[in-house]
Amino acid sequence: MKGDCGWLCQARERPTVDPLENLWYKGPASSCPWERSRPQLSFMHRINERTGGEGWTRRAFLRAALVGAVLLAGRWVCPSETFGREVSVRDLPEGRLTFVNLWTDERLDVTYRDEDGHYDLEALDEVNHILRCHHTGEVATIDVRVIEHVNLVQKSLGGHREIHVISGYRSPEYNALLVRSGRRAAKHSLHMQGMAIDLRIPGVHPKVIRQTALTLRYGGVGYYPRSKFVHLDSGPFRSW
Repeated sequence: MKGDCGWLCQARERPTVDPLENLWYKGPASSCPWERSRPQLSFMHRINERTGGEGWTRRAFLRAALVGAVLLAGRWVCPSETFGREVSVRDLPEGRLTFVNLWTDERLDVTYRDEDGHYDLEALDEVNHILRCHHTGEVATIDVRVIEHVNLVQKSLGGHREIHVISGYRSPEYNALLVRSGRRAAKHSLHMQGMAIDLRIPGVHPKVIRQTALTLRYGGVGYYPRSKFVHLDSGPFRSW
């Protein structure tokens, strides 16, 4: 399988609807594996339940549009195509991670989700910033599912180790540069969608990280022994 996760999900048909009115549109099925069985309650109804009925502005909604897609009715939906299952919020580990950007030497110790499953949007903004494209400085929304994937792997290894980030979000410009230079970058890399993170964990061999991720089967897992890092993403489960 080609490295660097060139997998993209594209809906067969994109109906024109206002996402603030009903994100869970009852239209043609999507090709995206984790959207094949969708709840019929509106997305904003679920959001209001999880935010105490306060409601969100359109700006806040757009900043964290994927949060509700991940946690609905207290359940986190695993994106794996071959091992699709739901995980109760109670079964998720503490929503805290420590990121170190190896390109900028920035460090972020962040609690992005509380024990009740509520996401902190300001904390997620901080994650977006530290995982920005180091080549252009462009900041994009990181898929919360890949954050949870990294967290599950890290917590499964035990302790609270730092996550040393080699690559988070990649701008199209930077990704195209990597492709042209012959680096192992896919033309349609999930990094450009904010759905992938390349990382190392100090004190843990990449082989161990890879095996832990393969055991969990929560998304894509890539292993690059020469560069000594592991790729995790929120696409369907596959490995290379």
